[in-house]
Amino acid sequence: MKKKDIIFTIGLCLLMAVVWVVGELVMGLWIAVKPSAHIFWMIGVVIVTLAVNIWHSFKEDESGLTDPKREKYERKVQKRKKNKE
Repeated sequence: MKKKDIIFTIGLCLLMAVVWVVGELVMGLWIAVKPSAHIFWMIGVVIVTLAVNIWHSFKEDESGLTDPKREKYERKVQKRKKNKE
């Protein structure tokens, strides 16, 4: 797991915690709901958090494929191989 994936996961969890707290405040102060609605709200927030995190983990990271330093190294290696032949 890369550092930016960990930062994304922590940021997503913090964002979803804020969304959950705001939802709880709205349901507790302004909207009259059944007690089971609080449980469904928490389950919904957890499911959305997991879905976004899994989607992000499956998304292909293109930055490692287009690294200029890596490309330069590959060119040098190819040049050396051609010179030896």
